[in-house]
Amino acid sequence: MARDINQTERAALLLFALGEARAAAVLKYMESKDVQAIGYAMARLSDISPEMIDNVLEEIIPAVKNQTSMGIESDGYIRGMLVQALGEEKAAGVIERIFMSAEGKGIDQLKYMDAMSVSDIVRLEHPQIGAIILSLLGNDKAAEVLARLPENVRSDLLMRIATMQGVQPGALRELDGIMEKQLSGSVAVKATAIGGIEAAASILNFMDSSASNFVLTKISENNADLASKIQDKMFVFEDLTALSAGDMQTVLREVQTDQLLLALRGASEGLKEKIYSNMSKRAAEILRDDMEASPPAKLSDVEGAQKDILNSVKQLLDSGEIQLGNEGGDELI
Repeated sequence: MARDINQTERAALLLFALGEARAAAVLKYMESKDVQAIGYAMARLSDISPEMIDNVLEEIIPAVKNQTSMGIESDGYIRGMLVQALGEEKAAGVIERIFMSAEGKGIDQLKYMDAMSVSDIVRLEHPQIGAIILSLLGNDKAAEVLARLPENVRSDLLMRIATMQGVQPGALRELDGIMEKQLSGSVAVKATAIGGIEAAASILNFMDSSASNFVLTKISENNADLASKIQDKMFVFEDLTALSAGDMQTVLREVQTDQLLLALRGASEGLKEKIYSNMSKRAAEILRDDMEASPPAKLSDVEGAQKDILNSVKQLLDSGEIQLGNEGGDELI
């Protein structure tokens, strides 16, 4: 009898069954954290039985029963699939985390704990250990954890993440051993490049603006150059003014009107005009009227709508459908 499998493993089995090209096409429409979770499940799957495949396919798409790709080496399949789906640069970080997680059980358990529990662990560890843990969590989870830490701790951890050049295999094995003792697990960890200015900027992007501004201010007090470099890598709502007219129209097709209406409450007049100018005259008039007639909104709701739009923009940027900062600039080569 086939063993019980969870929903993530079912998704992993389906991607194996679809074949590399089709699996890559599916992953293009998923969030990075979901891609990582499914890729991790694929790396861990073993003893795949015909019953398991049949059960999954019968639930989802019976038509793919004759398109399985079980006779392949899973590491190569996963790497090829993610590169096709995400591109070389973005896939590299996801691949490293998948295979590091597949071998490091102690560290991996942190990803499935609630943010408050992880923040308690980070708070009690040496700051450098805490910075490594945050770098391994994924940017959205790391932001949740940071939000639950004392304000004076956040800037120190972000500085350590931003200046991190990577972690040696021995250090990761030692850290995983520590986590194994606390949470139970075992390890044989590969080297992985984690941390850096982009990682710090991504974590701050997932935090609310007041918290991220506070952290940047504290970092600037200690290292103004580092704070500037982090800020340069951050992607904020006002950066949408750098989109070309065609790319702005692509973004607007992906955004719901009520979401845009809420997000524009916190936008500059320049960005508003940029958006109006890339809508039909009638649509722009309606949006302006709705802006004037709408009641006041909470700042947290406005920032939430802006972040949702930015997530859509990031997906379009990652897929190459749009580009940032090319309007009126140099020719792309």
